[in-house]
Amino acid sequence: MTIANSNCSLHCLLYFSRKKLFMCTTIMQEEIKLNDGTRMPILGLGTWKSIPGEVEKAVQTAVAIGYRHIDCAMVYENENEIGNALQKIMTSGVRREDLYIVSKLWNSHHRPDLVEIGLRETLKQLGLDYLDLYLIHSPMAFQENSGLNPVDDKGKLIYSSIDYVETWKAMEACVRSGLTRSIGVSNFNSYQLQRILDTCTIKPVTNQVECHPYLNQQKLIDYCAKRQVVITAYSPLGSPDRPWAKSGDRSLLQDPVVLEIAKSHNKSAAQVLIRYQIQRGVAVIPKSASKARIEENFDVFDFKLSEEEMTNLNSLNCNVRYLHHDWVADHPYFPFAIEF
Repeated sequence: MTIANSNCSLHCLLYFSRKKLFMCTTIMQEEIKLNDGTRMPILGLGTWKSIPGEVEKAVQTAVAIGYRHIDCAMVYENENEIGNALQKIMTSGVRREDLYIVSKLWNSHHRPDLVEIGLRETLKQLGLDYLDLYLIHSPMAFQENSGLNPVDDKGKLIYSSIDYVETWKAMEACVRSGLTRSIGVSNFNSYQLQRILDTCTIKPVTNQVECHPYLNQQKLIDYCAKRQVVITAYSPLGSPDRPWAKSGDRSLLQDPVVLEIAKSHNKSAAQVLIRYQIQRGVAVIPKSASKARIEENFDVFDFKLSEEEMTNLNSLNCNVRYLHHDWVADHPYFPFAIEF
């Protein structure tokens, strides 16, 4: 049961384990109203790097705790397991309409005739009839019909010349056909987003980007807000488990400013970083496969950061991008070559 009230939802969750009532909780979670009139829960579960064997349980745990927003993607290669979780969830008392499921079109499917094919494959994997939100994962197209990440004989990714503006037109067709309710983008800079806005008939509702105090994206947030586009923050904890992490990299979760604020609220550093985004009106999708951390990440609605604490967190901005995508920096549509 969901009762909408401006920017929050009241969820009464019945969670069944092995056909036995396991838990009943009442959760208050904020929502963001999007430019197409739909609402997105401000806090979701990220599933990037959630390996097979873990992600099904993680999604079931998250929904049991009170999450309704689940962020997926074709390229994560775990949508079939997420689909298994969703089917169990929806046969155990949670309605499809009470879930908010997001996925993304990968770079190998930017050619307009492949967009619907990619979306239908995601729906098949997830076991769903429609998505709540479908994103272009990146403005950079890869060669079509050669796998997700096609490479040449030297191991270099092979690009496609498809313009993301043409891809967007096919995304709009997916809304009209009822395969997704909303559409948006991910990893787009302000120039690229504006090109979409200048030609679209359906506006992007969100731009999902890396965002945390070391890369606070304030200029992009302000730019998008003026155009009624919400920012969704991925890697809000600094993606400490990213595969290319180096021992000398700065750790956001160990930053003294973050730790001091966490101590003052009797919260963890992760909870402070999630709360920081919520208070900025930024949707946030921390990833975890651990039940304890999934619970902890959701326990962020019972405290508030002060104006001074928000200022101190914003002052940490130093343009550290953990997901730099340097290996595709020569792509014509590489998005991180300009300030925002």
